[in-house]
Amino acid sequence: MPELPEIVALEQFLAEHAVGAVVGRVDVAALSVLKSFDPPVTALSGRDVTGVGHWGKHLGLNCDGVWLVTHLSRAGWLRWIDEPAVAPPKPGKGPLAIRVHLFTPEGLTPAFDLTEAGTKKRLAVWVVHDPLTIPGIARLGPDALAVSETEFGELLHGTSQRVKNALTDQTVIAGIGNAYSDEILHTAKLSPFATSSGLDSEQLARLFSAMRATLSDAVERSVGQDAARLKGEKRSGMRVHARTGLPCPVCGDTVREVSYADKSFQYCATCQTGGKILADRRMSRLLK
Repeated sequence: MPELPEIVALEQFLAEHAVGAVVGRVDVAALSVLKSFDPPVTALSGRDVTGVGHWGKHLGLNCDGVWLVTHLSRAGWLRWIDEPAVAPPKPGKGPLAIRVHLFTPEGLTPAFDLTEAGTKKRLAVWVVHDPLTIPGIARLGPDALAVSETEFGELLHGTSQRVKNALTDQTVIAGIGNAYSDEILHTAKLSPFATSSGLDSEQLARLFSAMRATLSDAVERSVGQDAARLKGEKRSGMRVHARTGLPCPVCGDTVREVSYADKSFQYCATCQTGGKILADRRMSRLLK
């Protein structure tokens, strides 16, 4: 799933490549992705692209007062095309959801696609005058790279969730997902199962510092990359996430995994839990 660093990088990419262009045709290949209908998607055509924005994991393109906003969900992505096909794409079961054609001041006619891999289609698109009217944006907590340390501590102490869940709860902190929460907790040397409200001041300070450092480093590595390379850049910076069975780069212990029905997370027992192996429901079922 694209998280805050990738969204910031895509925002910067669109600022450099799309702002100043005029929106041409908008091809909708999957009607199910449209979550708003007034104004219609056709209202974008002919408008100047005047700005970009992000709200947590939501990415937006300001088309002279009408916003195209997307949430890429778990398997969505933005793909830039220098020379798109002239004919509209055929609606179907492929990854393409929407294609936005552009006319640049240089006389070029690029486009960008919003795509989603897999069979579970969760990518969402809104066309609105005000992004804050989108329910998912209205509910967001403060941006993970903008929140102060004091506010961060108050937010964490205000929830009894496990710290892993609190970091990925968008109503608490906006922008962090499964991957970067694993990395943040590993850097902070905290168990994913620790209770947020029970963290002491030293633990909270470590967690805040780890969050800022992890996300800032990822943004620095990602901004300026071609959109097609961002996924690889994200994977290359991971120390524990998606590295089950490999050695921890800090202590050498084996990176372990806790699995749920539709997701999993990774951690290092030596670095984070004092050597304790966290309960994995999948393994527990196999052992019964």
